Amino acid sequence: MHITHRQLFFDHLAQTSDFPLALDIERAEGIYMYDRDGKRYLDLISGIGVSSVGHRHPEVLKAIYDQLDKHMHLLVYGEYIQGTQVLLASALCNTLQLESASPSPYGLINNVYFTNSGTEAVEGAMKLAKRFTGRSEFISCFNAYHGATQGALSLSGAESFKRSFRPLLPEIKNIKHGRLEDLEKITKKTAGIVIEIVGGESGIRLASKEYFKALRQKCTETGTLLIFDEVQTGFGRTGSFWAFEQYDIYPDILLSAKGMGGGMPIGAFMASHEVMQVLKTNPVLGHITTFGGHPVSCAASLAALNVTLADNLPAGSIPKGALFKSLLVHPKIKEVRGKGLMLAAEMESFEKLKKTIDGCIQKGVVTDWFLFCDESMRIAPPLTITEDQIRESVSIILEVLDAI
Repeated sequence: MHITHRQLFFDHLAQTSDFPLALDIERAEGIYMYDRDGKRYLDLISGIGVSSVGHRHPEVLKAIYDQLDKHMHLLVYGEYIQGTQVLLASALCNTLQLESASPSPYGLINNVYFTNSGTEAVEGAMKLAKRFTGRSEFISCFNAYHGATQGALSLSGAESFKRSFRPLLPEIKNIKHGRLEDLEKITKKTAGIVIEIVGGESGIRLASKEYFKALRQKCTETGTLLIFDEVQTGFGRTGSFWAFEQYDIYPDILLSAKGMGGGMPIGAFMASHEVMQVLKTNPVLGHITTFGGHPVSCAASLAALNVTLADNLPAGSIPKGALFKSLLVHPKIKEVRGKGLMLAAEMESFEKLKKTIDGCIQKGVVTDWFLFCDESMRIAPPLTITEDQIRESVSIILEVLDAI
């Protein structure tokens, strides 16, 4: 008897919900995915912000093939000089040589620690902040998501998401993203505040430039490390290579992943040499990872970085996002908010949104909702999406809304 992939999926692959999409995707190219029957799906979520330069970008594939001809894994990160790692680290630091009206007291970021994911970048940054400051308190935002391992989960600002896994890390405080008066919770007891420039899983929430400048000032005054989680916003999604560039501020630690890899798994936490060097002593090997900075992932990431800059994808995301906003007009859409190609279309309820998402998938458009905002539709396509593809996807969304 022939056993299908679908049957194996349900029999042997760990499930994280009772209602997986269970799309049997065989291949993907650019903005499209194709199932085993050849049906085409227009991908409006990029694997949750991962495929920013599109699926299987030719330059990313070439970099992967070239690296495979040289070597794959060699030894634990930080021991051998590996060309792809050092070239990517240098390229990342070059994107961070930015003047700012509100700089970090520790200087420009010039050191990169590679990880396998955004969650691991958060974990590494938390250890770094504790080690550098000698403090243990952290602050994050309500309805923020920073990862699912126990340290990162402790930062989660939604009790419903972490209740079943307690006890977690103590000394975690939450503030409201964008509320100035909450910044008083940052004190000389605080090791670091982990915050997104654009609130992601809360449903794409924006804060003012005034708020972020006040946050930077408060961190500087108290010796608290300002940690920007740009796992979703980095690599051009909001209109600049890093979202913080638009606010004339500078972090002490920066986190990246998702779109960073061009489709391959990689993450990073980045800081100045002054901050990062504390991981070398007391104890030696203060943070280690076997596969962080894998050469093939680094090669893919460097190619994705170069494509993002050469094709000016960050700037291009601004008019493309504006086009989405101008077209997504319907009585059942209450609001469309966001920056660049990081958007949320809010509807009346989760029930209506779920019907919309299911209808869109049937018609070949893949969308999603947010962990902590289940009445809003996620729109985060590859940055390479064209105006025609935007119009095509929106017409299908509106057609589905008309029918529900």
